[in-house]
Amino acid sequence: MAAEGLISRTLSDLIFWMPIHIAITRQVRPGCEAEFQQALREFFQTSFAHDGVLGVTMILPPPGSASREFGVIRTFTDTKARDEFYASDMFKTWEQKIQPLVEGDWEQRPLCGLEAWFRSPDGPPPRWKMATVTLLGVYPVSLLIGFFLGPHLRNLSLPLYLFIASALMVSCLT
Repeated sequence: MAAEGLISRTLSDLIFWMPIHIAITRQVRPGCEAEFQQALREFFQTSFAHDGVLGVTMILPPPGSASREFGVIRTFTDTKARDEFYASDMFKTWEQKIQPLVEGDWEQRPLCGLEAWFRSPDGPPPRWKMATVTLLGVYPVSLLIGFFLGPHLRNLSLPLYLFIASALMVSCLT
């Protein structure tokens, strides 16, 4: 996204802004894996020219496995950028170029919240497991912040105290 696009966002847009993660999987034809991987690397480079593309990651089949499924996790600024990207001539040209290398169509699904970080060949873990891991990270950090900074911040108003504690917690966990 261009810098002027970020500057034009309202404060509420920035507070509630969350990038969108999309997981895409493709089945590659036998013997075409190396060519597909190289073509994908090249497309990664050109795809960053499209406004709204924030990142992309390639997920290869596990070494020694018979799987020919390649994964891509792509991050966009918002749904508009995502939709424009997949409707673009650049993406359509890419799809035509790799058609001889793949079997069938690509599968796409959005990744929500921490699911984007919990990757496994068996799919994402249940939401309750992701929530438990998050709680196990948040709880000790909140205890430490309260223990060490609580006595120094107690004279502040409650909203200011909670804002400072929350900002510290977020910075510790990201």
